[in-house]
Amino acid sequence: MAESSLRMASVLVFCALALPAGAAENQHFESAPARVAQVLDLMNDRMALMPGVAAWKWQNSAPIYDPERERVVAARAGEVADTMGIAAADVQALFDLQIRVAREVQAALHERWRNGRFDFAPPVPDLQTEIRPKLDEITVELLEALYLATLEVARPDFETLHAAEAEQRLTAAGWTAAHRKEALAALGALRRVDRPPLQRIRASGVLRVGLTGDYAPFSLERDGELSGADVELAQSLAERFGVRPVFVRTTWAGLMDDLQAGRFDLAMGGISVTPAREAVAAFSVPYASGGKTAISRCSDVKRFRDLKAVDRRPVRVVVNPGGTNEQFVRSRIRQAQVRVFPDNRAIFDEIRAGRADVMITDDVEVELQTRRHKDLCRAFPGTLTHADKAILMPRDPDLLAAVNRWLAGSIQSGVPGRLIDQHLSSP
Repeated sequence: MAESSLRMASVLVFCALALPAGAAENQHFESAPARVAQVLDLMNDRMALMPGVAAWKWQNSAPIYDPERERVVAARAGEVADTMGIAAADVQALFDLQIRVAREVQAALHERWRNGRFDFAPPVPDLQTEIRPKLDEITVELLEALYLATLEVARPDFETLHAAEAEQRLTAAGWTAAHRKEALAALGALRRVDRPPLQRIRASGVLRVGLTGDYAPFSLERDGELSGADVELAQSLAERFGVRPVFVRTTWAGLMDDLQAGRFDLAMGGISVTPAREAVAAFSVPYASGGKTAISRCSDVKRFRDLKAVDRRPVRVVVNPGGTNEQFVRSRIRQAQVRVFPDNRAIFDEIRAGRADVMITDDVEVELQTRRHKDLCRAFPGTLTHADKAILMPRDPDLLAAVNRWLAGSIQSGVPGRLIDQHLSSP
């Protein structure tokens, strides 16, 4: 036999991957290209175990070829992949390729040992107690990595883009140039199939959460690490589902396109409920609310007593692209100079440095910035609009109901408000 069978106990690991309660540190964005690298590494790890398989079979006079067991391995991998939203036949084809290459490795070793001497360095690992458990573990990790890499492998230029990487990573005995090319083709042929979101989440063992990472106190990326109230809320939701969170980078401009493309299961990070977003997606019950207001240098507060005073020709208004801030500015500012600044994490420094005069944004962000920078002040009291903050997700009633059940309990316990206050006060 070339591979171990996929034990059902190993498959169930997907549903048991839960984040420890209270863990909120060392979170980061994960990328699809990095997942492709992981897929290739895991495929190589499987092949690296084959000399041990061959040695055990040699010593135990076991046949290399066991068609029934090999069929079960590929079929079970396909069955699990199907529940995750990956076409079963495509995953079976990928596993069939690995099985065939593994069989070739073992056959070549047996031929060498027949014509010479058995030179496998002792001890020979036991197939049942050592090798198969490792293969099962790799299979579970490989299916999860395939799930997280499906959008990357669907790129038209996938095979060309990752050819050099495959050559670098698929180095174990058996991986020839022709086999590496076959492996990339098999990966590029993986198709997604429509499955209910909750089924996919639980089968894969991960909750993919879209975040912009640029909107404190909800989510902020700094030095490669994520923090914020919604990062912790996402971890709590993932724990409720019995899975772990995977954070996917998105932007305010690309938020809705990324959701509809299936790049994540839901999005968080201080997303305002708007009619345009509600027209194509679903929102949870709100867990925070607020509205637009203006922030300026404290020395200029007397200039900007209201929106009319802001909307004057000499005034320079800075805005981040793609979200409700820009929508408000484009619809309400007619006379002031408007400049789009791409990095919401550094945009307030534009005001502090005198390169802009005013920014119109949510009052919670104004509160955060005025606490952190003594030279920034709220330009006028009150808000210009009102909007709720909620979790954005596809229009799936089961997912919406599950998220709302968890969120209602969290709100009742006062968790979102406490987390927001905590991150407003953090350095």
